[in-house]
Amino acid sequence: MASSQTFGLDKIIERFELEVLNQGKNFERCQIRKNEINRPALQILGFFEYFDPTRLQLIGKVEWTYLSNQSEEERRKCFDAFFAYPIPALILTRNLEPFPELMEMAKKHQRTILRSKEATSLLLPNLTDVLKAKLTPRITRHGVLVDVSGEGVFIMGESGVGKSETAVELLKRGHRLVADDAVEIRHIGTRLVGSAPELIRHYIELRGIGIVDVQQLFGMSSVREEKNLDLVVNLEPWNDNTFYDRMGTNEEYTTILDMKIPSITIPVKPGRNLAIIIEVAAMNNRHKRMGYNAAQEFTKQLDAHFEQMMINSQMDSADDYDEYEELTAED
Repeated sequence: MASSQTFGLDKIIERFELEVLNQGKNFERCQIRKNEINRPALQILGFFEYFDPTRLQLIGKVEWTYLSNQSEEERRKCFDAFFAYPIPALILTRNLEPFPELMEMAKKHQRTILRSKEATSLLLPNLTDVLKAKLTPRITRHGVLVDVSGEGVFIMGESGVGKSETAVELLKRGHRLVADDAVEIRHIGTRLVGSAPELIRHYIELRGIGIVDVQQLFGMSSVREEKNLDLVVNLEPWNDNTFYDRMGTNEEYTTILDMKIPSITIPVKPGRNLAIIIEVAAMNNRHKRMGYNAAQEFTKQLDAHFEQMMINSQMDSADDYDEYEELTAED
């Protein structure tokens, strides 16, 4: 199952150098759980339907200007209603001066108030990117993730089937390692992004040799920090009683974090060069994503060929029948 992620408010304050104007309830233990940020324009107007108070709140120049044109009593009423919700924190951008009514209601409801020197247009996207990276759903799967010609290939299979050995062969052919043994997969938007845990990053295990530092052995260009998952390759021992797709017309998918990723199954037996097969599979997968499917094109050609053969056969039969009619007419 995907793990539920949190990110400490104290880490956000440290990373973005935010000034603490007021410490709210549970300030030191506050954990952010949502990666979206809300600008409370409608809430300032008193509309709280569909309001998510678990998000960080951010007030910029637009909201501040509107509030500055309101009376003290209107601002006090507005912030009293707003801070009644258990928001994790409110951030003021552009080093804006907080209204006395804002600070009064923040202390009344024990809400955290922060301030940034950055402009809203700079702070908002940067803060959103950090929260998405830290709070996105993630899962750890056993396998090897390799960047093969720009395609993120996730190699899966039973222990000892040859995943790491295949990865080393791919490295020798100029491709790059992302993670070996344990792959951390995050669901970001419409993508699945894989990376290695910090402790084992750039390392690979080879039975009979031990732990190998890929970056030191093959160079900086042989590794990368993360990569999208574009194709799942399942390695399994060859079984003579199993039917393996030889045309490639059957579309298979592996579901990870509720996303379907194209997958193929490659049977392993002595003499098969798995690295080259995976290399071709990665390039073929890219062609499919760009709209060209070799298996479908081949099937269309076969259908057209057999259709033409049937037409020719029918025409030959018709010619034979006409010739027979002529001969019987002469008799």
